[in-house]
Amino acid sequence: MRGGSLWFHPDFRRLWAGDTASQFGTFVGQTVLPVLAATVLAASPLEMGVLRAAEHAAFLVLGLPAGVWVDRMRRRPLMLRADLVRGAVLLSVPLAWWAGALTLSHLIVVALLVGVCTLFFDIAYQSYLPSLVGRARLVEGNAKLQVSQSVANVTGPGIAGTLAQVLGAANAVTAVGLGYFVSASCLLRIRAREPEPERKDGTRLRAEMAEGLRFVYGKPDLRAITACTAWGNFAGGAFLAVEVLFLMRNLGLSPAGVGAVLAAAGGGGVLGAVTAGWWMRLAGQARAVWLVPLVTFPAQFLVPLSAPGWRVGLAVAALALVGYGGVVYNVAQVSYRQAICPDRLLGRMNASVRTLVWGVLPLGSLLGGVLGESIGVHATVWVTAAAMAGSPLWVLCSPLRRMRDVPVTAADAASSPP
Repeated sequence: MRGGSLWFHPDFRRLWAGDTASQFGTFVGQTVLPVLAATVLAASPLEMGVLRAAEHAAFLVLGLPAGVWVDRMRRRPLMLRADLVRGAVLLSVPLAWWAGALTLSHLIVVALLVGVCTLFFDIAYQSYLPSLVGRARLVEGNAKLQVSQSVANVTGPGIAGTLAQVLGAANAVTAVGLGYFVSASCLLRIRAREPEPERKDGTRLRAEMAEGLRFVYGKPDLRAITACTAWGNFAGGAFLAVEVLFLMRNLGLSPAGVGAVLAAAGGGGVLGAVTAGWWMRLAGQARAVWLVPLVTFPAQFLVPLSAPGWRVGLAVAALALVGYGGVVYNVAQVSYRQAICPDRLLGRMNASVRTLVWGVLPLGSLLGGVLGESIGVHATVWVTAAAMAGSPLWVLCSPLRRMRDVPVTAADAASSPP
């Protein structure tokens, strides 16, 4: 199927449904497990920190080799295995609780294993999409997938809280595990035959990892995208460390008010996913990578200008605008990366970028906490706003500034055999 909307592409709809179930499982699970640890196991703040770290440790530790392994395998079977393992591991939690044997160590191991499988699933689906829908429809495909991720990000914590309240935290984990089995059943129904990956006999893991890194670092446009995303995530991680404290202590919001502000911010992300294709058509795919964040990210300065009363609306508007721009940027830059990368390197390219841009999140959060202690929460929000506003300079000062769309020669090279 070459033309027409992906709404009429049956296999993409199955991938989309499977990824949607997976994204909801991820965001609901990231709330349910800490709630279970805090309520049932009475975890301390340090133990909660270890649990949170376990959720994302795989991206920093296994990101680069995971890209090599993804390129050595067919992607859909790998995604299926990741879903099945996540579902089975999560179902061990309510079973242990029913047997009276649930421990915090068990939860940490579960979070670690689920994080490993999520790493492989995310790299695999980003690498699988070009072969399933063709490079000409990557923007539409990524935009639709980003809608699901944004909606899951907005509604997942609320769903998790409701499930934990109605079913109990341990039983709520059952629903999360079953969600991954739903994802696997959708992927199993995809009929398109995926080509076998290219085999490289005798090539070492380290050499293949280095090849993926060289591809990213050897291209100024990819290098700038990676630096921009990493810088923005670092600043975002620092802001997240003090965000709730700022909203509650500086703006005087209740927990429900904090939830409403964050939901509004998430709504901006959903709108960004819906309109990302419009931006690509209006400004061009390459130009949107730097233009949209350049226009929207400085809105972060409205957050430290907010205050109790009507000026709380400044924080709402700022977070919604930055969330909107961030999602449009992600759709543009992910589609651009997929379009210029040869199929045989997609897994390693995605893993190299993801390792670098996700690995800085815990480092940014640590710095945000240190700054909050030393210079105060309000001053830290100003610092993180300046850092966030400056992140688009990486792509503005790159070759992307002179492009409108993906270079034809790059797209042709990516689609031709190596």
